Amino acid sequence: MSIKVEKTDKNNEVKLSFCIEASKFEEAIQKVYVKSAKYFNIPGFRKGKAPYKIVEKQYGAQIFYEDAFNEVVPEVYEKELKEAGIEAVSRPDIDITQMEKGKDLIFTAVVQTKPEVTLGKYKGINLKKVEYNVEEKDIDHEIYHMQERNARLINVEDRPVESGDTTIIDFEGFSDGVAFEGGKAENHELVIGSNTFIPGFEDQIIGMKIGEEKDINVTFPEEYFSKDLAGKPAVFKVKLHEIKKKELPEADDEFAKDVSEFDTIKELKASIKEKLEDENKHKAEYETEEEAIKTVCENTEIDIPSGMVETETDNMIRDIEQRLSYQGLNFEQYLKIMNKTEADLRKEMEEQALKQVKTKLVLEAIVKAEKIEASEEEVKAKIEEMAQTYGRDAKELEQNENLKTYIAESVKTEKAIHFIVENAKIK
Repeated sequence: MSIKVEKTDKNNEVKLSFCIEASKFEEAIQKVYVKSAKYFNIPGFRKGKAPYKIVEKQYGAQIFYEDAFNEVVPEVYEKELKEAGIEAVSRPDIDITQMEKGKDLIFTAVVQTKPEVTLGKYKGINLKKVEYNVEEKDIDHEIYHMQERNARLINVEDRPVESGDTTIIDFEGFSDGVAFEGGKAENHELVIGSNTFIPGFEDQIIGMKIGEEKDINVTFPEEYFSKDLAGKPAVFKVKLHEIKKKELPEADDEFAKDVSEFDTIKELKASIKEKLEDENKHKAEYETEEEAIKTVCENTEIDIPSGMVETETDNMIRDIEQRLSYQGLNFEQYLKIMNKTEADLRKEMEEQALKQVKTKLVLEAIVKAEKIEASEEEVKAKIEEMAQTYGRDAKELEQNENLKTYIAESVKTEKAIHFIVENAKIK
């Protein structure tokens, strides 16, 4: 086996010339024959029992070439890349020069390589201080939501419908004077302002009185799921039966006892303030880190190979597919709902993928420049945290070397981000 490495006229791209001995290629052909013999049906032989020479004579030796190539090349390719110290970031563009039984297998592979990163300024960058303060209105807002969750509905009989009321109505919809399927209901509960009905429907309920009947005119949206009704005008005959409004509990000590572990409203508010301050602290830290990363990346110029962006886009697509599976959807259904092709989606993702690749390369370069390491204790702590989150056995996870490597890299990346922030000039 011999390999020759040449740089192409493009940045971060090499051409690899391979020559695999004829004996190894012959060995691969024989392996492929053994795997595929059961598919050959030759007169005079039981299916799958025809000798290699007979199969070769019947179909030609080249019938095994492609599979033999795929049998022998991947392992050789990865081994030679490793020995040559080449970190490929794209699929190889293969060109076969010679592939014939009894002769050496000769081919070339053009592949993009991971770029060298020459860091720009990353120590002493200028950042604006991010700070969020908790105000009394923020605490009151949280209390109000707790009151809403514990509110009760009371009947209203002395006024017409207002926004925010819960109504009980009968309705029947007509398009071109004909009742349509799914357009009728009795004693239906509708919260006015919830926007659960066709645009304009709920607004016209406002002002109705108990027992009143009314024709409500609306137009179905152009993108309505029923093609027969999409974009068409309709009339709903509506009768109002009941009006209800929310009655909020008083925000006092009794309320605090009912909705929390605290005995007084003062203690509940103090707890809410502490929680909001903690959230604000993490929000400020996150935004500061994001701005720090953005600034350092802007200070660094990198010629990023297209293969890295393509791989990152693949990863983003896989993330979408995984999230969709939790919702019982597949990728094709998602594209149909979004009215997009996969090519459209990939195009939209390119900018974000490029940003993510650059961020990763810059942080890796800082880890290397500052000799940042992840200690065994730090990796172990992350594994224990992961085990607790997902209900797994920490000792079992520790046996997974790939997981440990991934976590170690994550720890180093986190430390690199903290390094940038700690060395920044924050004003």
